[in-house]
Amino acid sequence: KNCCLGDLCSESCTGYQLTDFSINTVFFWSWHFSRAEEIPPGAASVFSVTVGGKQYLLGLYDTAGQEDYDRLRPLSYPMTDVFLICFSVVNPASFQNVKEEWVPELKEYAPNVPFLLVGTQIDLRDDPKTLARLNDMKEKPVSVEQGQKLAKEIGAYCYVECSALTQKGLKTVFDEAIIAILTPKKHTVKKRIGSRCINCCLIT
Repeated sequence: KNCCLGDLCSESCTGYQLTDFSINTVFFWSWHFSRAEEIPPGAASVFSVTVGGKQYLLGLYDTAGQEDYDRLRPLSYPMTDVFLICFSVVNPASFQNVKEEWVPELKEYAPNVPFLLVGTQIDLRDDPKTLARLNDMKEKPVSVEQGQKLAKEIGAYCYVECSALTQKGLKTVFDEAIIAILTPKKHTVKKRIGSRCINCCLIT
């Protein structure tokens, strides 16, 4: 069981509203997006993932990030094997809330469950309109280095990035989620922050 958390959740952990998702055993991804349609809070998708030659069923639960669901959201947490704390790389406020809101919530309700830090909407990092909007607010996109640093500070299993629109990095996100579940908990953070995940699994 995999739960997505973050300011953008229920708009999907990828930062776009997701109306259909499928994946087969050879990782052929099929995504369909519509900004006009909403995903019901707590919506789940179950799909097959093959990692290391073995097949796993991964249930993805999309939680609601809005304050209205603060009391209901933790009801989705029991029996979760791994969490994805998601933020948009072009929404600095969502990045800040990872440390101020989402990590404390996980520490309270699921302190022993591994989690990944996921930067989403990387397709917009170099988008002229997005950069202009951020510049007007005297802000700029969250960098890979900032994501890496925060992942280390909060004890995330690893930091990964993706774009739902271009599909870049999506496979890596769910591969790493499975690996996080399979990795012995006492070695998880140190091993992944210090080696493969931070250095090799970033999609930029």
